[in-house]
Amino acid sequence: MAAERAFKSAIRLKAGSAGFPSACRSGTDSKHCVRTQGLQQRHGTGGTNHRLCDAGLTPTFEEYLERQYLFEATQQLIEREKHLFGEITKADAIKAHEEAVEKLNADHKALEERIEQMVQQSFSLSSEEEVSALTSAVKAINLEEEQDQLWRQRCRTPPAWRPKKWKKHHDKVLHELVYSRLENPSSPTGGQVNQSPIRADVQSMGRQLKEDLQWVVEEVKNCYPPEMDICNFYARQYHQTFSARLKKIADFVLDDKDRSFLLRWVKEFYPGILEKPELASNINTEALGNLLPDELLKPLEEQYLSKQQSDLMIYIGRVLDEAKKEWDQGKEPRRDDGCYASPVAYDVIQFINGIVTSAHITVRDRHKAQEITSNLTDFMQRYQKFHKDIIRQNKRHSKAFIKANLSCVEQFRDFLVKHDLFPEDVQENCLQVLTEMKQSALTYLLTPVHKSLKPHYQKVGTSDWLKKNTFEKLLNSTEDELQELQGSSQSCHQELIGRLQQEMTVEYVRRLLKGEVKLKDKDRQQKAYMTVKENAERLHELFARMGSTQDWLKEILTNIAEVLKLQDIPAIQMQIVSLGSAYPDLSEKHVSALLKLKRNLSKADRKIVKTTLSDTLKESRAAGTRKFFSKVKVR
Repeated sequence: MAAERAFKSAIRLKAGSAGFPSACRSGTDSKHCVRTQGLQQRHGTGGTNHRLCDAGLTPTFEEYLERQYLFEATQQLIEREKHLFGEITKADAIKAHEEAVEKLNADHKALEERIEQMVQQSFSLSSEEEVSALTSAVKAINLEEEQDQLWRQRCRTPPAWRPKKWKKHHDKVLHELVYSRLENPSSPTGGQVNQSPIRADVQSMGRQLKEDLQWVVEEVKNCYPPEMDICNFYARQYHQTFSARLKKIADFVLDDKDRSFLLRWVKEFYPGILEKPELASNINTEALGNLLPDELLKPLEEQYLSKQQSDLMIYIGRVLDEAKKEWDQGKEPRRDDGCYASPVAYDVIQFINGIVTSAHITVRDRHKAQEITSNLTDFMQRYQKFHKDIIRQNKRHSKAFIKANLSCVEQFRDFLVKHDLFPEDVQENCLQVLTEMKQSALTYLLTPVHKSLKPHYQKVGTSDWLKKNTFEKLLNSTEDELQELQGSSQSCHQELIGRLQQEMTVEYVRRLLKGEVKLKDKDRQQKAYMTVKENAERLHELFARMGSTQDWLKEILTNIAEVLKLQDIPAIQMQIVSLGSAYPDLSEKHVSALLKLKRNLSKADRKIVKTTLSDTLKESRAAGTRKFFSKVKVR
């Protein structure tokens, strides 16, 4: 116990320097002792405490070694080396000198073994003592490097053990340590039991790499001086070792799952590990480069992307096949909140989004990932063919399917426009197919409505039309038809009835411009004005109540009514110019047909109005953007 207390007391008094006073006792000159003290101070061991020389408390080399004060042990050996290989006088006993050299050599070997042992235990530091021991070992290595350098600068023959090259040996030990840890990673977790041997092997190595690098930045780093850049050294060793193993694996004939797993580790999981803040702040990840060279990586990527594309087309093809099966069995689509719904769009979108997004993360190239959807146009065309078959067969559940399809078309369109997952040509082609599908769906659903309303349309613009109850019948029938159109999603239904409102307004104007009604005088024209204005109000009221937002259609009829009422040519000119500015597709034929209803207008007056419109539109063709009158066919 007394000896132990003496040792600790010596350490507290910076006994890490105690080897130097021994040189003083051995006759080494005071200048040499001072240089040694300076070397100590550079390595953070404090100044020499000469009281140890007087008190005789200097621990022996063996005591330093036993207690793993490796830096202090190194200092002591260097001091002995300086004494033995310094200025040896002729009075020195040759035999004693040789024995001392042999003993020093043996002690060097013992120290080297202990330092190597300590470095090898870098990943099993479980106490403050072991952390201190590794720190001491690292300081010893650097001290020996300086001693090697000093001997290079001398003209004398160095000891047989010089240069020791402990730093180089340290690096080699760490290289072998890293290799061993990746060759023999810790036991796989339960989740790896059912994996293929290749996937389990890569997963184990990757997990070991992650845990070890985490340990390096959290624990090992603190045992090394910053100039040794130990985090980047370890990162390079792990990167190179892991890379070498993956190169060998990549040379095998891999199945799809193994190939995909390997690529994801190279491009996704491994970079993800290095991007963690605690590692990224200590490791220069860009300097590491890719785990695999391009000649191995490119085929892996191509095969992976091809498989993803193939899988995507198979999955979404099955979705469509299931929908066809439901159709063939005569089943109506399910209802959600009273609306017909189909899972086609939702399921297909999930597959596309999942596969392409995952591929983007894996290959880290948006354009490459987008190519997975390069065959999507083929799918959309198959879907369109199915859609056409439903319309063509016109079965009892056809309308329900088409209403459900309308919702799918809308979902697909939103997805294509809002997500950057497609090549530009694929996006354009798919959007074109969807536009055609929507138009055919709207036409299919609205054609029976117009057919039912045709008898009422025929009254518009006739003498009977000016009677109040004629248009009332049209409104009542329209309301009945609107009830039958329900069953689409809210947004699709809104678009559907908006389309119907527009087509009814077009038909109304077309019938009116046929000129069957004779408005010979002001009173008759006033009556027509009141009728058109009231019709516009009632039609708007009905469709607004059903959810339409096409308010602008009411304004068209109101403006036409104003033309019918006005008697002053300049006022008529202004009204026509206003209408033409808002709707640039208003033609002279439309104006001519409208003005012909006013039988009290001369041909010359009509020409003046038409000329004014023509001149105005030439000057401001882009004033309005909406098109309406181009749909109104007049003779």
